[in-house]
Amino acid sequence: MNSESCSLILVRHGQTEWNRVERFRGRADVPLNKTGLAQAEATGQRVAAQWNPVAVYSSPLSRALQTAEAIAKHFNLPVQVHPGLADIDYGEWQGLTPDEARQRWPEQVNNWYNHPEQAHIPAGETLADLRARAMQTVSELAAHHAGETVVLVGHTVINRIILLGVLGLGNERFWHLKQDTCAINVFEAERDDFMLVSLNDTCHLEGR
Repeated sequence: MNSESCSLILVRHGQTEWNRVERFRGRADVPLNKTGLAQAEATGQRVAAQWNPVAVYSSPLSRALQTAEAIAKHFNLPVQVHPGLADIDYGEWQGLTPDEARQRWPEQVNNWYNHPEQAHIPAGETLADLRARAMQTVSELAAHHAGETVVLVGHTVINRIILLGVLGLGNERFWHLKQDTCAINVFEAERDDFMLVSLNDTCHLEGR
């Protein structure tokens, strides 16, 4: 990668009550809980200590926006909402626990956990749909910010899909990447070619 490559800092939002107790979140607008707010503050401090981004982009959902604001304030930057970073649309599963969803859609839920690339969420997005949206967003932002550093704040599902795209792996590997709350991932992009720098870094959250 040369000086025209874009450095992207991809962050997952902090903890909410719906990922402390597992529920399909998707487009539900669940805010950060107390732990999540502390994680977001620590993430902002970590980014400020190591990078100098020119822009901070966020999913429209409040859990991501709150995390993005905790980062952007260190640089006096506005948070720019980007719909391309929104979480997967979980359709009729939204708000349900996996066990609740499994009672109504056993085959689809089994596919989600064992063959995610084949999963069809009732009235929701497929991973193929999400990947097209996510990678178009990354390509557009990387081209717009060639030679610069930007922060993207998203969610576990879309972040995993972006990282699979960066690594050139298929969607069947979805469950083989970890994305903890407020994890930081770093990659470089140039003309739809990518280099992964770091993955699921949470050392800034130790003791929180």
